[in-house]
Amino acid sequence: MLNESKKPIEELIDAENDSWVELSEMLKDSANTYRIIPAELDTAKETLYALQVSTRSYLGSVAYRTGGILFDEGWITLLGAGRAEICGSLTSWNGLHKNDLEFAPLEGMLVVAYDAAGGFFALDTGRYEGTGLIYYFAPDTLEWESTELAYSGFMAWLADGDLEQFYQTFRWKGWQEQVRQLESDQVLSYYPPLWSEEGDGQNSSKSPISVKEAWLAAVKQ
Repeated sequence: MLNESKKPIEELIDAENDSWVELSEMLKDSANTYRIIPAELDTAKETLYALQVSTRSYLGSVAYRTGGILFDEGWITLLGAGRAEICGSLTSWNGLHKNDLEFAPLEGMLVVAYDAAGGFFALDTGRYEGTGLIYYFAPDTLEWESTELAYSGFMAWLADGDLEQFYQTFRWKGWQEQVRQLESDQVLSYYPPLWSEEGDGQNSSKSPISVKEAWLAAVKQ
């Protein structure tokens, strides 16, 4: 995905085959709530250039058109070019700018999203044989697990997937209000933790922590 000889930004912005129209239609008809955070043009161009992907792809469109997208009442944060409402960007999370090492990048993985439970979604670019599939760092197992979805399928899942079922052991009655109170750079810490026998969404106490702190647990695995 990331080439030594980089294509100029003009080659990456494909006006004729831009996937944003298709992606927008999918989101418009989505079963799950979402909020698109608009991107700033200069930052969007820098992000697309750093990624070296075309706007023909969903990943390229999200990087170029959005600062990020908040799904399911803000439970899932999809990374884009970055904005105040989003913690970091596709470039800062993945060390794509040498002068921007805000997060510890994970070799062979491209982080694309995180959730309120301290889970992370990343595209396999080499860690798991470069499958090109999205992996999920599950806070209840502390392991990276394949979703068996490419980025396009992942976007379709965010829009129309059964997120309630996927997160049923992480959530509790009234979770929406607590998630809305989180700052953009915060996720929830559970006690007892989700990976323990006693931990679950309904019975564990929840308190906000920095998403960077939660990310350190994933990087160590």
